[in-house]
Amino acid sequence: MSAKGNCYDNAVAESFFHTLTTEYVYFEKFMTRAEAQSGIFEYIEVFYNRIRRHSTLGNMSPQAFEQAKVA
Repeated sequence: MSAKGNCYDNAVAESFFHTLTTEYVYFEKFMTRAEAQSGIFEYIEVFYNRIRRHSTLGNMSPQAFEQAKVA
């Protein structure tokens, strides 16, 4: 985080939560809190980090980007 009151500090988090809600949460109907936690965890760990392509990473998934960076 940078200086107090800098509106750009929160942009990355806001972008992620927007993506999460518009790509996943709005299309699911959770019956319990545990079901919601499990589904959101799976979305993030399986789809968002391993499969979903991110424009800021050159249209690569975060997992592929990290592997390419190490190689």
